[in-house]
Amino acid sequence: MAEILDFKRTPEPLWREALGRKLRETREELGERLVDVADRAGISVQYLSEIERGRKEPSSEMIAAVAGALGIDLADLLIGIAGQMRTLRAGGLVGGNQFRTSRPMGRPSGPVAMVGALLAA
Repeated sequence: MAEILDFKRTPEPLWREALGRKLRETREELGERLVDVADRAGISVQYLSEIERGRKEPSSEMIAAVAGALGIDLADLLIGIAGQMRTLRAGGLVGGNQFRTSRPMGRPSGPVAMVGALLAA
């Protein structure tokens, strides 16, 4: 018997969204301007802004450059992201007003819907 997929489950944030949120939070806590951090990291202000908004999937080199520009250890950045993800999951806040994801929240479409339809048949 096929397993029924739970399409009503709220999706977790994407990695790039969680990374961007943590980078922006860290920058703002340090009182840094976007332009200054981007300059120290050697990237454009527009690119850093897109990373912070979760629109770009930066390479590991870019993540290290931004972390270095913020003066934070890469391991601490990753631990901070993991902590946020656990807090969101434990508090049931994933997908709610506390964390927005760029993924659609309605009925599945595309390959996901096709798999669900095949399994239901």
